[in-house]
Amino acid sequence: MNEITAPNLAPSAADMPQLPVFEIPLVEATAGNLEGYGKLVDRPEDCRIEIVRWPAQGRRPVDPDTGDQGGTTEGVFEFYWRGNTLHAHNTTVPGQNEYVLGWSCQPRSAVDDVDSAPRDKVLLWHANYHPDGGQLFFPNEPGPFISPLALPGDDVEPESFTAFWFSGAQGLYIHPGVWHEAVFPVNGCQKFFDKQGKVHARVSVDFTREFGVYLSAPLPAQA
Repeated sequence: MNEITAPNLAPSAADMPQLPVFEIPLVEATAGNLEGYGKLVDRPEDCRIEIVRWPAQGRRPVDPDTGDQGGTTEGVFEFYWRGNTLHAHNTTVPGQNEYVLGWSCQPRSAVDDVDSAPRDKVLLWHANYHPDGGQLFFPNEPGPFISPLALPGDDVEPESFTAFWFSGAQGLYIHPGVWHEAVFPVNGCQKFFDKQGKVHARVSVDFTREFGVYLSAPLPAQA
């Protein structure tokens, strides 16, 4: 396994390697199969964001009325295709908030200036989780989307992931520690109301460096 380093979250397609793809299964999201990952959300105002208490550094515990007071932050998380490349812009968090999430073909074959490029899948190179809190994605406009998710644990592998398909009538809440790479619109561009822990700690996996593959998630109009 390659050394684990912090990833560049907006890589250039020209710098990405040609690699095999690992296809992950697609299922329609239900209240039952999302257990452990998160839940479907009907009204964003009713969704409580879990905040994880700051971990103790040794044998002395963190006082029970402290360590979970960072609160939440909210904004708009936009996802859009430019040719074969899936981009994202997050107004919710400071710092780097422009991302390249994946491609609909091998990155070195991608073109950015063709809006009609076929997009029946997304090749995912990266995923992350937030140890400090949960995260809500609620669509601002109708339209199906998918979200590749894996259960908590730092020994995550490509086989750990499942792509969940959403009609767009409901939002997705993700528990703290659940691996994800946000959400992927099926039809071009989509904006979401985003609410998450304000600390915004992020733990990453780079599938290309650690496993020598891209994760391939389908993008069907229907599950």
